Amino acid sequence: MGKISPVSIKYMIYATFEAEGPLEKPDVIGAIFGQTEGLLGSDLEMRELQKEGKIGRIEVELNSVEGKTVGEIRVPSALDKSETTIIAATLETIDRIGPTEAKIRVSKIEDVRGSKREYIIERAKKLLIGLEGSGEIGIAKTIKEESRIAKIQEYGNSKLPAGDISGDEIIVVEGRADVVNLLKNRVNNVISMNGAKMPKDIAVLGEEKELTLFVDGDRGGKLIAKNVIENADVTYVAFAPDGKEVEELTGKEILQSLRKKILVEEFLKREMRGGRLRTRKDESFNESVEEFEGDVKKAMQEKYSDIKGKRKALLIDVGFNVIKEVSLGDLINSLRKSSKKIFAVIIDGAATKNVIEACDEKEVSHLGAKNFSAIEARVDLVSL
Repeated sequence: MGKISPVSIKYMIYATFEAEGPLEKPDVIGAIFGQTEGLLGSDLEMRELQKEGKIGRIEVELNSVEGKTVGEIRVPSALDKSETTIIAATLETIDRIGPTEAKIRVSKIEDVRGSKREYIIERAKKLLIGLEGSGEIGIAKTIKEESRIAKIQEYGNSKLPAGDISGDEIIVVEGRADVVNLLKNRVNNVISMNGAKMPKDIAVLGEEKELTLFVDGDRGGKLIAKNVIENADVTYVAFAPDGKEVEELTGKEILQSLRKKILVEEFLKREMRGGRLRTRKDESFNESVEEFEGDVKKAMQEKYSDIKGKRKALLIDVGFNVIKEVSLGDLINSLRKSSKKIFAVIIDGAATKNVIEACDEKEVSHLGAKNFSAIEARVDLVSL
């Protein structure tokens, strides 16, 4: 029989069989070649495929159990995926082995190359971790990331997934996947709560270190933030962009989110400001104004549709009414000169550093735009 090079093997077919009587290995191999002969045509003739090196040496292991014979068949294949599955299905048509009735079932088809790739990655990770010296290495980005992830340690009685938390500043995230993503992107001083419920180990860390809570950019993230703040000494809060989770952020998005972190006091102030409906006397209007209650982002998106493509900006009052529509060039001047309380600003374009600073000066609650400059801000930045 022809031989197949181990290098050219693509797939391994695994099958089990059961026969009613005693058998030897040659009986099984003879049945495979004999009962498949002429079944699939000359292109997929088992004997010819083996001569051409497209089917390798067929391995058989068998045992006798209470007068019956059971065992496993392994067929290496250098054929493509579809041809290999046809050969595998053909094995199941064999109903006799030697003089006895038998039944063959394919248990799985393994991609041998996939197993090799997994071995290469795992081995490369170990080699990279143990490599000494600071010279630049020509190695795949994936391997570098995996080696960083391999440095995850466990902290405290709760065995919380963590990076290097030996420093004075620590970033607290919700789950292990968040830790993995931050480590991949070179943010090492991170620890996970292992869920939405805050472990006592985090509270203990808060007594000794400066904690920054980094949560998802949705309502669930805000609820988690409130819970943690009530039970631990947290200094800053940072949020992922609206609608995104920490575990899916790019390196750039992670850094931008962390730069926009706010003091806990400011976060709580915003939550109170955007909370329940109430009526108050607004000095700028000299009348009672009923503050807006509802989904701020949705309301901003609706207003934004009125100026989309016009390169304009809207100044919004506390009742979510339009105070003024201005050009982008006149926005900062209009903000600073406005005698009325501005609750929100909506921009058809990007919010620059100067615009964000002007909103903070006027204590604007919400700023909506398509994108934002990387700057720490007190105003709530809403991506439209």
